[in-house]
Amino acid sequence: MGTIETLAQKLAVDTLKVQDATGEDRLYMEVSQVLGAASQSLEEAFLTEMRVRLAERKARDFLNNKIISAKAHLTAKETEND
Repeated sequence: MGTIETLAQKLAVDTLKVQDATGEDRLYMEVSQVLGAASQSLEEAFLTEMRVRLAERKARDFLNNKIISAKAHLTAKETEND
């Protein structure tokens, strides 16, 4: 992994931590603007890291909700059979 990718990855992880702590779900866009003024290459790598991480979170939430729904459905079926 190159320097830009490594820095973008670390910055994305830290940005997500701050976003989670503060509840500012668009903080990464502000960070992106700061980066863009200094390095377009780092800004692009950072945004890619953020998009990937945010997409992964959404997919995990979706899967977790599916599991909860499936368990509830099974519990309801078991209750019907009793």
